[in-house]
Amino acid sequence: MGVLTRKKPSIAEPVTELRRIPIRENGEPLVTYLDRHPRLIVAAPRWDYTRATFARRSVVEMLVRAADALPKGYAIAVIEGWRPPYIQHRMYISNWERWKERRPDWSDAQIRRTVNRYTAPIHSKVPPPHSTGGAVDVLLATLDGEELDHMSPYQFGQHESYPFDAPNLSEPASQHRRILGEALIAGKLTNYPSEWWHWSYGDQGWAYRNGFEAAIYGPAEPEGWVGVEADMVDAVISRFP
Repeated sequence: MGVLTRKKPSIAEPVTELRRIPIRENGEPLVTYLDRHPRLIVAAPRWDYTRATFARRSVVEMLVRAADALPKGYAIAVIEGWRPPYIQHRMYISNWERWKERRPDWSDAQIRRTVNRYTAPIHSKVPPPHSTGGAVDVLLATLDGEELDHMSPYQFGQHESYPFDAPNLSEPASQHRRILGEALIAGKLTNYPSEWWHWSYGDQGWAYRNGFEAAIYGPAEPEGWVGVEADMVDAVISRFP
């Protein structure tokens, strides 16, 4: 994989930058990450839709290596890997509506810039990372599935806490992020720096943050996969408490 010399990458990884990175699809299949390792588990659902349990084969292998690299007593809990485009679209409009309600004084352009930072739009030249199968959302948990603190003293929804190196984290939250990050880096995944939980390989974000000349994953779908019709609606997605 060739490496280019670019200016320092933006932590927001804007679409205007990512669209300059070509995709040279390598055809790697999507496979399930279920039952691949005793310390690779499924996290509790965050949103009210049917989750798939797939990622690209190399990404699953990297998660397995990351699980092997964890200290005793910990597990990696996967919130989500591959996501179908219709769910990605619903995630986007849901985030848009939340920001519109939160900041009614903002213009559409201001909302778009913020929403694009935290939820990838459907874009012909920049497929959302989860729709490529190259991205996974993960957190650190105990072996019995208890999700550990990654946020205190911040509350849910405080965007100041989202970067991996957010300031003023409590000692437990900082330590859990560090343990998680060290394991995932050992597995060769890379972090989207605006979201501590989002890691990827092979997509345009991965290429951008590493200075690679091209991505190797474009939009993909698991072989034989059939979507859930009840989820195929143009509506805001509810978040579980």
